Amino acid sequence: MTVAASPSDLDAEHPLEIRVDKPFDRRVPIMELFPPMPLASWQDTKQTLHRFCQVIGKLRLAASVRRNHWWNVPFHLTGRGITTRPMGQADGNPIFTIDFDFIDHQLRIHTLDGRAVMVPLQGQSVASFHDQTLQALATLGIRVAIAHPYPFDLPDADRPFADDTTHASYDPAWANRYWQVLSQVNLVLEEFAARFSGKVSPVHHFWHTFDIAHTRFADRHVDQPPTADPVTREAYSREVISFGFWFGDDRFAEPAFYAYTAPEPAGLADQPLQPAAAWWDPRDGSHLAVLRYDDARASGDPRATVLEFYESAYQAGARLAGWDIGRLACPGGITDPNLRRHQDQSWAQLANDP
Repeated sequence: MTVAASPSDLDAEHPLEIRVDKPFDRRVPIMELFPPMPLASWQDTKQTLHRFCQVIGKLRLAASVRRNHWWNVPFHLTGRGITTRPMGQADGNPIFTIDFDFIDHQLRIHTLDGRAVMVPLQGQSVASFHDQTLQALATLGIRVAIAHPYPFDLPDADRPFADDTTHASYDPAWANRYWQVLSQVNLVLEEFAARFSGKVSPVHHFWHTFDIAHTRFADRHVDQPPTADPVTREAYSREVISFGFWFGDDRFAEPAFYAYTAPEPAGLADQPLQPAAAWWDPRDGSHLAVLRYDDARASGDPRATVLEFYESAYQAGARLAGWDIGRLACPGGITDPNLRRHQDQSWAQLANDP
């Protein structure tokens, strides 16, 4: 654990220091969109990292103000990893942020007054990571208790984080690749989100299911059955069509893009999907639209292929659920028709300029 000084401890006369991790080299090609991510190659790292994320996610759950549909809980992407976003204050704690840095492979805890503590990610079991994280928080005067310090919906859900010395694999190269793929999918989902003017979720990374997702909402309440758990009741209190990506698990052992409509309208699985490699996968009495990551990678334009897949799943679900697709459309991220016409004219002029 490393403790960094606050700004008041630093000499203001010192010149600004600029750090360049990797000098730009024009000979290096741009990073491949959707690089290989076979689950079998990083299964052990994924299992450990998933539990690391659940430790931090449960701290976020405890220290943040609750939002509709649990939007306070997921992580967001950064230029070096993933972040909880700032939290504290309302619960009496200092304002603080916890970031996973997948370049230097550290957990970074920062407070608003400039203090910071770093915890290494490599060489840790879940138990040691859990203990060192709590010690780091205490060093910064942050008091947060995890209400249920156990994994959520994982095979070892009955074992406390503090006792898990089994999961202790962390390959920096695969952890970095995980963040790179998340970052690329994040921007594809942001691009897709721009097409819809109704209520939408942020694009965010769920630590409990280890997927990244974006959801569109209809303003129609859904009555959940009495047996529904609190997580489900809040997440699906309205009609939704959700789009995302996950890295694979024991049930589906490869990374894939997905989409679903909830509640599922009758006949959804009979609707066409694009591209031809996509299909409706039966799951727990409903259907999930699925496009394998490797099928998207193998296409001539992976980004366009994923956008086509998401759009076809949206059109299928929205049409059968009776959503006003035309009214909710937002071409180019613009809702005002006058601005849209002006942009269309500008693009036409650019296209005709020599």
